[in-house]
Amino acid sequence: MPPTLHTARLLLDPYTPDDEEGFVALFQDVRVSRWMGDGPSSEADVRALFGRIFSKVYARDLFDVWAVRRDGRLVGHAEIKRTDAVDGHEIVYALTPKAWGSGLGTELAEALLAYGFGTLGLAGVHATVAAENEASLRLLGRIGFEHVRDIEEGDGSLTRVLTARRRRPGAGSGPR
Repeated sequence: MPPTLHTARLLLDPYTPDDEEGFVALFQDVRVSRWMGDGPSSEADVRALFGRIFSKVYARDLFDVWAVRRDGRLVGHAEIKRTDAVDGHEIVYALTPKAWGSGLGTELAEALLAYGFGTLGLAGVHATVAAENEASLRLLGRIGFEHVRDIEEGDGSLTRVLTARRRRPGAGSGPR
């Protein structure tokens, strides 16, 4: 089970079975799911994915995945996991459209980045973002992610690979 994380306005904690309807609603919203994985999935597939969080991810401690809550309500999803696509740890996050535009995405991505660098001790944290997802690309750029390469998908679309590197204390400050 992942540890509980807190930001100024968000709580990241393990999913509970009571979160299923909110999870399905989040992943069935095409404004969100168009940017996730292979795009929108059937309700049955989303419910199966939710079940695998408990039966596989949590049961086998495969990687950290959280329900994202604000004021006690499920408003998003977050995870950090090792993936071959980036040969390292990748952050994945989504928020309900009602939460967009309020800075919560930045707050959530910064929390995942801090967890990756701090708790997991990673030197680099990655994100993969559809080239058309300009809002996410801007958000990640603001918090220190840099574009490192593109992946051409089977349908011809591009996915941007972005990486943030942990800064060593004193790095970048030369003699005074």
